[in-house]
Amino acid sequence: MAGNSAEPGRSVTSKVVAILLAFHDGDEHSLTEIARLTCLPVSTAHRLVTELAGWGVLERTEESTFRVGLPMKTIASRGSCTPAMIELARRVLEDLTAAVRTGAQLGVLTDTCVAYIEKRCDHSPVTTFAQTPRLPAHATALGKALLAFSPDDVVDSIIGRGLEAYTPNTLTDPEQLRRRLASIRLTRVAISRWELEPGMSAVAVPVFGAGGIAVAALGLNTPNLRTDLPMVSSVLTVAARSLSRELAASTRVGRLALITEQDPPHRDGNYDAGRGLLPDAKRGQLTG
Repeated sequence: MAGNSAEPGRSVTSKVVAILLAFHDGDEHSLTEIARLTCLPVSTAHRLVTELAGWGVLERTEESTFRVGLPMKTIASRGSCTPAMIELARRVLEDLTAAVRTGAQLGVLTDTCVAYIEKRCDHSPVTTFAQTPRLPAHATALGKALLAFSPDDVVDSIIGRGLEAYTPNTLTDPEQLRRRLASIRLTRVAISRWELEPGMSAVAVPVFGAGGIAVAALGLNTPNLRTDLPMVSSVLTVAARSLSRELAASTRVGRLALITEQDPPHRDGNYDAGRGLLPDAKRGQLTG
């Protein structure tokens, strides 16, 4: 019996894989549905699903169903939120909060929503993705900063699902949203004025990774956009550029480490780690 299982031939790994594959269509499933789809006893499904939810691989919804969690979504995403990125972002959020004395967030796009981590203006640590609710992309500054640099099919998908009105100020007209995103691509600054909650405004800017792809957005809450926008947008722009540079540098270091771990050809003086194989005319002598 594999994996101390009461079911011959099924290891614990095979059961976990079966549970994850049950979510291949992106739907939400109840515990009973998961047990049925995976042919597992409800007690076994409950134990494994609870453990997966504890790690954030699956998420429990308010309706007590389960869906794929952020780690699984980001594995399949172009702008995957790597551990290095999260660690760099934590320091940036702490610096932003200390400088501006307001809450700071870093968000990533997951399906039609924004997942984010946050540093509040207090002594609490930066939150994890599992501790914060998902935000609608079209009604938030973080979301609009991400959508502005997303492929057209992503924007089309969000519009196709309907632009819900959270307040009278929420952008619900598709053409108005597209015009706003076009403007953000020019200014690289997104704002949300009372669009998600009355009295709540925010500013966000994109963070770019390798190849100029927007992988995240940095945002700050602000009580008064009229007076605070110039200062907040400037601070965010500097922080986002710094984070973008650090992400690019960490990517280069990772690639260099991968190259140096491999066994390069011709370790006889004719190989330069920075240049690869030297031309025949220069073999034997490395120049600066």
